[in-house]
Amino acid sequence: MKKKRNYMHKSNWWKYLLAVVIVIFHVLPLYVLVVMAFKTKTDMSSLLTIPNYFYPDNFIKIFKKGEILNAFKNTAIVTVCVLFLEIVAGGLASYPLARNKSKWNQFISSVFMGIMMIPSLSILVGVYSLLVSIHGISTLWGLILVSVAFGLPMTIYLYTNFINAIPESLDEASAIDGCNVFQSFFKIILPQLKPVTVTVLILNGVGIWNEYAYGLYILQKPKTYTLTLMISQYFSTGGKDFNGAAAAACIAIMPIVIAYICLQKYFIQGTIDSAVKG
Repeated sequence: MKKKRNYMHKSNWWKYLLAVVIVIFHVLPLYVLVVMAFKTKTDMSSLLTIPNYFYPDNFIKIFKKGEILNAFKNTAIVTVCVLFLEIVAGGLASYPLARNKSKWNQFISSVFMGIMMIPSLSILVGVYSLLVSIHGISTLWGLILVSVAFGLPMTIYLYTNFINAIPESLDEASAIDGCNVFQSFFKIILPQLKPVTVTVLILNGVGIWNEYAYGLYILQKPKTYTLTLMISQYFSTGGKDFNGAAAAACIAIMPIVIAYICLQKYFIQGTIDSAVKG
């Protein structure tokens, strides 16, 4: 038995090597980002070389300017509002789709799946024209509406698959106790959607936090800039500050990293359950 295990380990060496390569491929950019954030502009050493001095001025300059605080606030407002609307609207839309097995509901589910296949930038002109007509340019609510619209199909898909696995007897029991449809959803169904809700929070939250393409066209005033737009200003035609951009990027990714570390258990569970129950 021991010889067999040793043989299996030796025969699978390429899998471990591939895993190491993948880890390095993902960790290396973060390593370079952190190293650059603590280097001076005049430091011409290799990107992989750790400086033999401590230089926090890149971070100090960012906070002195104050731009990152405003961008952080705008990004947080957009992210929180979008996630709240997606969870509430997506959950309410998924409940009847999962409970009523009609051909009409199957058609609606297919439409949502089809929308997920459409690249968001392919309809940029139409979305931009619509926002201009309703005065949504250079406003946070304009970006919020667009982000909710693009994030809802996947949210509904995940919630529908998860609700399908919840016994309908719970709905019947709540109806006997005098609950209406909304009370049944918010008091009985929604609390059981914790794992898939965390999955939605992380998947959609990361996308919203890092949104750049639509934000570039919608948020045209500096006071409405999000973190990604603020960081892009370090690469203007007037000059490029790679070290300042690296420091700003380090600050921008910290909330996402912390959120994932705290919620990873529920994220993995929700992802697996949604896939299996789908």
